Amino acid sequence: MFARVAAAALCAGLLVSGCSGGSSPDSTSGPSTASTDAVRLQVETIASGLTNPWDIAFLPNGKALVTQRDGALTLLSSLAPGARTTPVAASFDDLNARGEGGLMGLTLLPDFRTSRRFITCQTHQSSDIRLVLWRLEPGEATATRIRDVVTGLPVASSGRHSGCRMLIGPDNMLYVGTGDAANAAAPQDRTSLGGKVLRIDPRTWQAPSDNPFASSGNPREQLVWTYGHRNVQGLAVQAGRVYSAEHGPDKNDELNLLRKGANHGWDPRRGGQERDYDESVPMTDRERFPDAVPALWSSGDMTEAICAATFVEGRQWGAWEGALVVTALKGAKLMVLTLDGAGTKVTSVAVPRAVADKYGRLRAARQGPDGALYVTTSNGQDDKVLRIRPAD
Repeated sequence: MFARVAAAALCAGLLVSGCSGGSSPDSTSGPSTASTDAVRLQVETIASGLTNPWDIAFLPNGKALVTQRDGALTLLSSLAPGARTTPVAASFDDLNARGEGGLMGLTLLPDFRTSRRFITCQTHQSSDIRLVLWRLEPGEATATRIRDVVTGLPVASSGRHSGCRMLIGPDNMLYVGTGDAANAAAPQDRTSLGGKVLRIDPRTWQAPSDNPFASSGNPREQLVWTYGHRNVQGLAVQAGRVYSAEHGPDKNDELNLLRKGANHGWDPRRGGQERDYDESVPMTDRERFPDAVPALWSSGDMTEAICAATFVEGRQWGAWEGALVVTALKGAKLMVLTLDGAGTKVTSVAVPRAVADKYGRLRAARQGPDGALYVTTSNGQDDKVLRIRPAD
C-alpha cells in the first residue's frame, strides 16, 4: 500500500481559499527533500515488544493508550523511557484483523476528563469498519464498550485501504479519514463512506448542520466533509486548518489542505468507464474534475507510503517550530514539512538523519503534552513507541 498526502483548508466550517499545486495533476509540488540535522534530535525508546501499534492517545495523568492492529489496547505507565506496558481488558471479539485492517485509530473525546470516553476505529466481522465508543474504567485496567456509534465504513476482504485516522478538530468535531477499500466507485460516490474525510458531532454522532451535504436525504452523505480520496491515514490541525496525508498508488503520495465539500480528484473508475480498480489514473484528476483541489505537496514519481501527520509546536523545536511532521512506512523515515505563514505552501522538506532508516516502518505520530514527538514503529514484531525531541 502506498501513500498519498492531500492538503485542503478548513477553518471552523468555512471554506478556505488558495492552495498551491503542481502544473499537472501528478506533478510534484514544493521543494525537494533533503536529509538534514538542522535540528539535532534525541530519540529514546519509551516501550517495546508491541505488534503494529497503530495510534496513541495521551491521558491527563501522564499515561498513554496505544492500539495494536491485531486487537490489543495497551496502557503505557508514563511517557519516559522504560515505561511499563499493561494490557487493558476490552472486548474485541468481533474484530476482523486482516491485512491493513484491524484495531486502528484512537482518540479521546473532548470531555474525557469527566466522561473517560474514547473512540476507536476498527474493522468488524460483519464486513464493515466501525467507530466504537468506549469508557476507560477507574484503575485503567479495563475499557467498557459502550456502543458502535458509526457503522458502514467499507472494508475490503483483504483489509486493503482501510484508513482510518481520527482527530478532534478546532471546532470540537470528530474528523475521520477513510480508505476507499480498493472499491473503484467509492471515492466519487458521496453516499459511500469510503475514500472520504468525515465530520461528525461527537455529542450526537450525527452530521453537524454546517456540513456541506447536511441537507442530503442520505445519512451517509451528510457525514462527508471531503471526498475523492484514496487512503487517508493521517490528519493534522493547525490554526483552524485541517490537513490530510494520503497514500498514492506507485507515485504521488499527497498532503492536502481540506476544503469544505471539496473533491480531491481520485477516481479509479474513470467516470464509470472502468469496472476494475484502475490505479493508473492521476491521484488528483483535474482533467475530469477541473475543480478538484490540487495537492499541497506530492511525492512525485515515487512513494514513501506516508502515514500519520502532526504539527510540532513550541520554541524548543527551533527552525522546525510549527512544522508538519509526517511518518513514512515504505520510506522508513520522518519527513518535516515547513509551511508558509498562511499554511498553504510547503517551503521546505527535511528528513532528520537521527531517524531515517534506523527504526524501520514508522506509523503513528502525535505531539505529547510535554512537547515531544511520539512515534510508533510498524514492523510486525518487537515494535516500539519512540520519543523524539530536540537534543539539549
